Amino acid sequence: MNSGTVLRAAEREIALVAREEAHLEAEVLLMHVLQTDRVGLYTQLEKEISAIQAEKYHQLVQRRLLHEPLSYIIGHREFFDFDFYVDNRVLIPRPETELVVQTCLDYLKEPFIDCGETCYIADIGTGSGAIAISLALSYHRAVVYASDISIDALEVAIKNCHRHGVRSRVYCSPGDMLEPLTQPVNLIVANLPYISDADFAELSPEINVYEPAVALAGGVDGLDCMRRLLLQIRGKLRAGGAVVLEVGEGQAHSVVALAREQFSHARIDIINDYAAIERVVKIMP
Repeated sequence: MNSGTVLRAAEREIALVAREEAHLEAEVLLMHVLQTDRVGLYTQLEKEISAIQAEKYHQLVQRRLLHEPLSYIIGHREFFDFDFYVDNRVLIPRPETELVVQTCLDYLKEPFIDCGETCYIADIGTGSGAIAISLALSYHRAVVYASDISIDALEVAIKNCHRHGVRSRVYCSPGDMLEPLTQPVNLIVANLPYISDADFAELSPEINVYEPAVALAGGVDGLDCMRRLLLQIRGKLRAGGAVVLEVGEGQAHSVVALAREQFSHARIDIINDYAAIERVVKIMP
């Protein structure tokens, strides 16, 4: 049996759980098994696949048919043009979260990046470390304190720090919200759980069965973690600093109101993602 035959068969199966992405997912899984890229895959479609490779491919396809996310199956996910190891201990980095990183870099450009100054950043609820590491890789004078309440998640973040060679500038610490932070920073960034209890129950099995609920569920209105973080900011942010938060669709103005309760005179910006959804709230107390 050649690669093209097994690829087409897998596409038909995967269409049962991911119709629109079936072809792409079948390709990605086969590239993973054959340890090749898309060009390599399509130059060997007529080549016979070994029995061992065919069985491994079948096993991966069966995992996908049980709704396991593709990124967990292959063990990595691209984010901000960097490749991160992921497994079911951490939330899979989403494309919309790249706007959080870009917002941080835009904010830091004039006072730090343009001047080559060291900036100190706290990434709260770091998960896989995707935000913290992307910031460290994008600005080599950034020092990032990455915290998470989940020890399991921190193990993944540390693995990614080693993978990208930033262990000396990204410090991973266990703890709740800003409690592990021992000194004020220039920037606090967070992609906290923001899914409401009602919405969580309606998520696809790929999310509410496989991804860690602690990284998703934000309480009755989805804003429990936002409230707690905003209460802890005083004394943790240097003069002229900022807070950058990812928020769920329809939550931005509620988060702005919560921020105003703590910082009545702050400048607060709402930034839309590429789908015109209010995705990021930037607070400058």
